[in-house]
Amino acid sequence: MSRVVSLEAAAALSLEARRAGRVVVLANGLFDLLHVGHLRYLTAARAAGDLLVVAINSDRSARMLKGSSRPVLPESERAELVAGLRPVDAVVLFDEATVENVLRALHPDIQAKGTDYRAETVPERATIEALGGRVAIVGDPKDHSTRDLIAEIVRRHTVSG
Repeated sequence: MSRVVSLEAAAALSLEARRAGRVVVLANGLFDLLHVGHLRYLTAARAAGDLLVVAINSDRSARMLKGSSRPVLPESERAELVAGLRPVDAVVLFDEATVENVLRALHPDIQAKGTDYRAETVPERATIEALGGRVAIVGDPKDHSTRDLIAEIVRRHTVSG
């Protein structure tokens, strides 16, 4: 069974988990060119609860946020890669600039964001709090980024090629 699911299926998983007294965590991001920072973020997000759902920006959403050159990998491949990581229970794609609609559908207990945020700078903070949840800042320091990885690949290719 694929762990890449529809928003409706993820909402059902979330409801079932909450009814069983389990803590539901939502993490989100683009996850373009997967790197160790992504894994550490998702591992820490999973440690904050019992069920980890990861919302991944669709290709359209990624272009809206990062520009026409992104994403490097298509949404289906990014979703499959993230779904294959041990800490992840389910993956959903979302098409908007923020995960507010995903939050409203899942009602997670925790919205996990990376260390490039502070709780007060999380765009959806009011939404998660209105739903009775909270923001948790998790993961290692923001020492890794896809943008830097792309720049390093280009630099090495330019030098050697």
